[in-house]
Amino acid sequence: MPSDISQHGYSILFILVLAEAIGLPLPAALALLVAGASSAKGSLHLGAVLLISFVAFLLGDVVLFLLGYRTGWWLLGILCKLSINPESCIFRSAESFRRYGRTMLVLAKFVPGINSLAPPLAGSMNMRFIQFLGLDAAGALLYVAAWCGAGFLFSDFLARLTNGYQAGSRILLWLVACAAAVYFGYRIWLLLKAGALSYVPRVSASEIARRLYSDHLHGDMVVFDVRSHGYYSRKASRIKDSVRLEPNTILQQLDTLPKDKEIILYCTCQREATSLQVARILQQHGFRSSVIKGGLRAWKKGGFPLETVPAEDVVLMPTF
Repeated sequence: MPSDISQHGYSILFILVLAEAIGLPLPAALALLVAGASSAKGSLHLGAVLLISFVAFLLGDVVLFLLGYRTGWWLLGILCKLSINPESCIFRSAESFRRYGRTMLVLAKFVPGINSLAPPLAGSMNMRFIQFLGLDAAGALLYVAAWCGAGFLFSDFLARLTNGYQAGSRILLWLVACAAAVYFGYRIWLLLKAGALSYVPRVSASEIARRLYSDHLHGDMVVFDVRSHGYYSRKASRIKDSVRLEPNTILQQLDTLPKDKEIILYCTCQREATSLQVARILQQHGFRSSVIKGGLRAWKKGGFPLETVPAEDVVLMPTF
């Protein structure tokens, strides 16, 4: 029986921790508590618990970092759909990362809603991989040690939860199932509540070019560049006659936007992730907004006019 307990206990622990690390709403902290308490009772080995949890967190975080580096805010958009407040999820997290990048990586796992976003944010902002790995490893070790240590020290208090592998695992599975049911019920309710606001028109680059450079059509629209990184290089280009709109602080800029014109947005993310996020927020505040299908890539592919980003709009990548 002890070997059977150890075998399945380690597997469940690894799966739950890895699942939370890649963004699924599963209770890794509870799993670490149970594992820590079980190690105090001899069912699991504390060293193995710490190592398995640490490796699971690090593996999940590295995967998200690399995906963030490759896809920008496309992955962040998917992860934010799993959050309680998806409409402001990316913008709040990105602004926090800009200000507290290093500290945030170390402490992110203790902050719900930020824990799974910090690694892809680091990747999307081009943090060096070695630096990310060191900071993330420190954060994972701190988090694992805190929760496993609490479970180990208060094992008697948690005895009912960890009284044998079978009873503990059944309770844990029931808690996971209940939490998942409540979460997905809430998400369905949010989708029903959102209704028509979930739809954002996508307009072709050729259509926007025709309207933007027409003598009698350009006055009813304004084109905004909301590229997710927002930290252009000095040689970056943008759509001619477009204006920079910083997505990380969109809520603070609402009063400066024209409500009498259609707002056209573009970015460089997969599936227009940043443009869609900004457009939905604008719709909620009474603006007419659309996105350019394919973003800046489609514009360049169509051979439409570009201009160099003005020096006053250039914000270089933060140095971590």
